[in-house]
Amino acid sequence: MRILFAGGGTAGHINPAIAVANHIREKDQGSEILFVGTKQGMESTLVPKQGYELRFIKIHGFKRSMSLKNIKTVTEIFDGVRAAKKIIKEFRPDVVMGTGGYVTGPVLLAAAMMKIPTLVHEANAYPGVTIRILSRFADVVALSMEEASKFIPKAKRIEITGNPVRPSILAGDQKTAKEKLGISDKKVILIFGGSLGAAKINSVCCDWISSVIGKDEYHILMSTGKNNQYERVIERFKENGIDIEKYPMLRVSEYIYDMDLALNAADLVIARSGGSVSEMTALGKAAILIPSPYVAGNHQLHNARAVERSGGALVITEDELSKEKLSGAVSHILENDDVLQAMSRGSKSIGIPDSADRIFKLLKEIAKIK
Repeated sequence: MRILFAGGGTAGHINPAIAVANHIREKDQGSEILFVGTKQGMESTLVPKQGYELRFIKIHGFKRSMSLKNIKTVTEIFDGVRAAKKIIKEFRPDVVMGTGGYVTGPVLLAAAMMKIPTLVHEANAYPGVTIRILSRFADVVALSMEEASKFIPKAKRIEITGNPVRPSILAGDQKTAKEKLGISDKKVILIFGGSLGAAKINSVCCDWISSVIGKDEYHILMSTGKNNQYERVIERFKENGIDIEKYPMLRVSEYIYDMDLALNAADLVIARSGGSVSEMTALGKAAILIPSPYVAGNHQLHNARAVERSGGALVITEDELSKEKLSGAVSHILENDDVLQAMSRGSKSIGIPDSADRIFKLLKEIAKIK
């Protein structure tokens, strides 16, 4: 099978495509895979690192305000469709899959015009504008969460597939993960606000940790994110009279590189509600979700509420977040095993660990390949 992937801009758009591509490569070693993206998106580094060929087209998003750049963007869309048609003619894919981002539009439109089977995947509970437009043309719209279906009423066909999760995360278990991390049997809290960090989450968590540290209740793993967030967190601890070196039950780092171990080890996750929601639910992790208010369509709030409705999470909006609110939520969950277990079951109930395989089977179906 020959598969063309289009998606990019952010890791949330490209990682699902890479996960599906890796699954296909494992299941069908004779498959041929090509990615299409933009030079300015994260796909320009993420895709080559996985060993896949990447072709580029030029496309930008529309400005929300009136701008001459929007006229240029319209021209780029037509140019992008022509460029995509050229790539499709050269590669001759059996099927085309899009995962969001501006580049997905011209590539999927070109494929539909050329009668190539198409599938678009949406990772969030609130679909992005590109996916909402393409849902009318794609043969299949694959959704991570059923809630997203109400926003695409004119889709030809909708399938709930979940969002592909890294195999290394699914292969782990809590006992082994704790042993590898050298963590005791105490409950583990994992805190992260994304790769770039979240200043409000970091500061409130610092203050809460400072108020409970030394009581030896929990083991805490905290990822601060980049953009000088680590330095600010350390300074905040110092202002609170805390020298983190004296507390082995607290591990603070800029980035957690062994996130597969950290997620498996965790009893409770305190985090944003982007793509990592799929990983939390696939493992059945109880969570306190603090959606970013700075994302398109407020999609992180939609994601968080979907997990909350399952019983798997408590949602605290950023403007509600305080040391007292966080402290109460943590105590409510971790000081009552019945609550923790019920939240774990709720989270697990909406997790889809075999997402990549579901999408692979759909791609074969619409490509009419057995």
